[in-house]
Amino acid sequence: MNRLEADVFPVIGHLSIDAVQTGHIRDIMLTIETRGASDVAKRAHQSIGQIFRFAIARELASRNPAADFKPRDVLAATESENFARVDEKDLPELLAKMDDYNGDALTRFGLKLLAYCFPRTSELIEAPWTEFDFDRARWEIPPERMKMKTPHIVPLSRQAVEVLRALRLLTGNGKLVFPGAKDKKRPMSNNTLLYALYRLGYEGRMTGHGFRGLASTILNENDFDDEHVDLQLAHMKRNKVSAAYNHAKYLKQRTEMMQWWADYLDTQLAKGRRALAA
Repeated sequence: MNRLEADVFPVIGHLSIDAVQTGHIRDIMLTIETRGASDVAKRAHQSIGQIFRFAIARELASRNPAADFKPRDVLAATESENFARVDEKDLPELLAKMDDYNGDALTRFGLKLLAYCFPRTSELIEAPWTEFDFDRARWEIPPERMKMKTPHIVPLSRQAVEVLRALRLLTGNGKLVFPGAKDKKRPMSNNTLLYALYRLGYEGRMTGHGFRGLASTILNENDFDDEHVDLQLAHMKRNKVSAAYNHAKYLKQRTEMMQWWADYLDTQLAKGRRALAA
C-alpha cells in the first residue's frame, strides 16, 4: 500500500478506472526509474496489473492497460546480476545451518553480519574497525569503498552489535575486522564466505549477495517504504551534491527497519533450529 500511495495514487487516484490509460502507467514507471529504483518501477507495474485483473473479474473495469506492455518495453536495460538466493521458506534452515557452522569463527561471524546488515561482501570483508561506532550503533562506509561512490550508513541492530563485540575480541587489536589468515594487513579472501555457504550445502543456491535480494523482497512485502529499503541497499544513484545528504536520509526509519529485520531473522533462526531438532 505504501508504494501505491507514494507513486501511483497521486497520478491516477483521481481517475475513474476506465479512464486510466497505458501512458499513465508508463509515466508512473519512468518517474520511479529516475530515482534509480527500477525494481520498484517493475513492482508498480505488477501491482497495477493485479488491481485491474481484480476489477475486470468483478466487472468493475473493461480492460487492463498494464497488460499492453512489459516493464522491459519502457525501462532502461540494467546490467544483469544473477546472484543465487534461497526462497524465503528456506531461510530458517539456512540460518540454522549458518549458526551451527563449525569452521573458522571469523567466517561464522561474517555470515551472520551478511545476514543482519546485507552489505555487499567486499564492503564487509574490507571494513576497518574505524568505520564502526558502537555508541551510536552505526557503520559508516566512506564513498571510496562503495559501489555508487557515495557515503553509506548502516544502522546496527542489537544483534549486529553483539556479533561485532564478539569479533572485536578476536581482531580488535588490528586494523581490519576480517583480516586474512596469512597476511593480517589484507582482508580475507572474497570467496571465503561464499565457500562457507558451499560447505553448508548451498552451492548454486545461495551467495553472500543473496541476502540483499532476500532483504529487499521481504522488507517490501512487509510494507517498509521502498525508498527506505533502496537507500539501505545503497541502490539509489545519487549525484555528488545530494550524496552527503541522502546517505543519512530517513535514518530513524532505516534504524527501525534494520532492527525489525534482525528480529525477523532471529525468529526464522528459531524456526530452523526447531525443524533441525525434530
